Amino acid sequence: MTDVVTPAVRSRMMSGIRGKDTRPEMAVRRFLHRAGLRFRLHDRSLPGAPDLVFPRHGAVVFVHGCYWHRHEGCKYASTPASNVEFWQRKFAGNVRRDRDTVHMLIKSGWRVFILWECAFRYPEFDVMLAWLPDAIRLGSEELTEWPTHPSA
Repeated sequence: MTDVVTPAVRSRMMSGIRGKDTRPEMAVRRFLHRAGLRFRLHDRSLPGAPDLVFPRHGAVVFVHGCYWHRHEGCKYASTPASNVEFWQRKFAGNVRRDRDTVHMLIKSGWRVFILWECAFRYPEFDVMLAWLPDAIRLGSEELTEWPTHPSA
């Protein structure tokens, strides 16, 4: 199937997709800041440049988009119908890189929190996230993913 927009328009559309300062990430930042937590942003000295870094608590947070990072079982982790092989390779590479990043961070002594974008589609997400500030401050789990069961 041919593209319905010109290459220039497609380029402009794709350039608008950002990897940081996304709406879900900004919501998490506001929520955690209100909870009294202070953090660094996108620390490139750490594997994967986590979205939020809490050096004082030995924790990092990634806010993953379900589509790009392949939230297993999530309806938003769809695969385009065209050029399927390309997209499967692309997504498999993203998942492999994410897995390696988490492994390196844990091996370095960091606790890793992965928050999935689908949870931020609900207006009450901040109520559902009430556990996070204490988990960052006091938790002992090496890896925590939320939500554990994606939206259907």
